[in-house]
Formats: sequence, structure tokens, C-alpha cells
Amino acid sequence: MTDYRQKYQMTPVIGWLLKDRGGMILLGILIAAAILVPASNLLLPESSAFHVPTWMVSLLGKYLCYALLALSVDLIWGFCGILSLGHGAFFALGGYAMGMYLMRQIGDRGVYGDPILPDFMVFLNWQELPWYWYGFDMFWFAIVMAMFVPGLLAFVFGFLAFRSRVTGVYLSIITQAMTYALLLAFFRNDMGFGGNNGLTDFKDLLGYSLQSDGTRAGLFVASCVFLGICYTVARGITQSRLGKVLIAIRDAESRVRFTGYRVEYYKLFVFTVSAVMAGIAGALYVPQVGIINPGEFAPALSIEIVIWVAVGGRGTLYGAVLGAFIVNYAKTFFTGAMPDFWLFFLGGLFIAVTLFLPKGVIGAIPAFGSTDRQSLFTTWRKRRANEGGKA
Repeated sequence: MTDYRQKYQMTPVIGWLLKDRGGMILLGILIAAAILVPASNLLLPESSAFHVPTWMVSLLGKYLCYALLALSVDLIWGFCGILSLGHGAFFALGGYAMGMYLMRQIGDRGVYGDPILPDFMVFLNWQELPWYWYGFDMFWFAIVMAMFVPGLLAFVFGFLAFRSRVTGVYLSIITQAMTYALLLAFFRNDMGFGGNNGLTDFKDLLGYSLQSDGTRAGLFVASCVFLGICYTVARGITQSRLGKVLIAIRDAESRVRFTGYRVEYYKLFVFTVSAVMAGIAGALYVPQVGIINPGEFAPALSIEIVIWVAVGGRGTLYGAVLGAFIVNYAKTFFTGAMPDFWLFFLGGLFIAVTLFLPKGVIGAIPAFGSTDRQSLFTTWRKRRANEGGKA
């Protein structure tokens, strides 16, 4: 046994990270960005060619949140075959949890000067704060809810769906129906979430003004850190024995079920973990963009997430991150330069990738070819054939 394999057995986490070329590059970029971008924004004068303006810091932070959202979808779609068209709901729920905390921090600085009730509640003649707003004056509670609520919804939804063996296009349709139902619910003023206007006019986070350069730089660093953590968790899942079972479920679910595995439990676990990641992305997104409204529940957003993953490279994780950056940068450019043609470009991009780059941008680069896309049973058959040839 070589020295490398011995080290790999002793430290499996470090071992599979070293074997993950794309992941190492991604983590390296995130570390460099977390240091260089805030430093160039806060330390360099605006006249410097290397100065990163504050609006760019916020824009890049938003892209990082989208990248984390794409990562969560790739975890279930690329490795377990669950095509969810409802992950925008988990993203929005995490965002609303953070938005409720930020609204409670406004206090008497709102338009109506009420120290307890948000402005929209005063406008609608609410007399007291709803019970489900209690606790959101504490930051830790908001963070817990940003993960717990999406995770709970995913657990209940997944338990019912996977136990009933709903798969394929039928599962995609009901996830989209769930998102649309939440969209209609949150549009109602009597739900207590701001109606169609949503939650906005945030002032500060943990006592720091959201308009200050330092706070925005801190949020950017937090986005880099959580994207790196979630990527490591996702890669750890896919490289473990659990991940091998997930890949087998993706490629031959009936065979895996026949061998005695409780497929629904594996699907439920990874679906819930993915929803928690999407909720974290939403919680990081809201303070950087300054608003959360029911539009984040729109089914079109969930479909767009799938396009990000397909463009970058399904089943690679780091490809999903790249796809989120590519598509959202293109969206920023085309909606400014040619706003009437953006949707046509997005549709054309998806068709072009499907026809000419079925493995996404990452799949077109030989150095980043991933073996994660191979069927577990195909690998097993090749191994058996090689053993037979040697005999």
C-alpha cells in the first residue's frame, strides 16, 4: 500500500478533498475572495484601479448566495436524481426568517414609530404582534429558524412524497405546486408577512448599519465561508458510502430497493439537508439585497436554478457554483444592455447546453471530468469483467 493510500485511510476527509481537484480550486478561490475583496474595498482608495466598489461587493455576495442555492439543488438532482422545482420555496423561507429579525431590529425608527409592530402591521391596523413573530428579536433564533423551517417543510413534504414513491416528473410537478401555493399564501396581507410588498427598509444587523461598507464586506465574507462549509458537507456526503447509495438510487432505484435498502429514507435525508442549505442561502441573501417578498417563491426562480446547475455541470457540485455565477452575471449584463431579450437568451442558453454540452461547462473541460456521474452498477460490472479477464 502506497504512502498516499495510508494517509487517505487515516484522514479520509483530507484524502477526498485532495482528490477533488475542482473542489480544491473552488475552496481556494473562496478563501482568496474572502480576503482580497473586502481588503480592496475597505483599504484601497476609490481612485485605485484595484478598488472594488461597495455595490460590486453586494453583487458578488448575491451571486455567492445563488451559488449556494445551486449547490443544494445539485446535491439532490445530480447525485440522487431528485429534480426539485420547488427549492425557491426553501430559499424564500430562510430569507423571510432573516427578514423578520431585521424588521424587529428597526424598532421605533420605522415610519409609524411603533417600537414593537413593523410598519406594515401598523398600516393594516394590527393591534398586537402575531405569536409566530415571537423570538425573532434574537439573532440566534432567526438563524435557527432559517434552517429549521425549510428543513421541517422538506422533511414533511419528502416523507409523504417518497413514502408514496412519487418520482420523476410527478415529483417535479408537486414540488412546483408547493412553491406556487406558498407564493399565493404569502401574497395575502392577513398572513402577517407584509403581503405583496414583503419585508424591507432594514436598518442594521447585530447593531451594525447595513448601509456601511464594513457590514457589506462582512456579509460577503460570511457568504464565502458558508458556501465553503456547505460544499465540504455536500462533498463529504457524496464521497461517503451514503453517497454511493444515492448515486445507485439515481441510476437504478428499483434495483437498490430490491437489494433491501429503504430508498425513501436516503432520499428524505438528502432532500432535507439540501433544503437546509437553501434556507441558509436565503438568510444570507436578504440583508445583502435589502428586501424579501413573495416573488422569491415564484416557480420561475426554481426553474432557473435548475438551469444554473445544468449550465455549470450536473453531478459535480463545483459545476453548479460556476453555473450560478455564469448565468447570473449574464442576467445582470443582458437585463441592463438588452432587457427585452434576456428571457430569449436564457432559453437559448439552456437549449444550447442540452444539445452541445450535456455535461455542462465543467464537462467540456477534460481536466475536470468527474467520475461521480458513472453508474455504480456500471462500475461494478466493469470491475467484475476485469477480474474475470485476469482469471
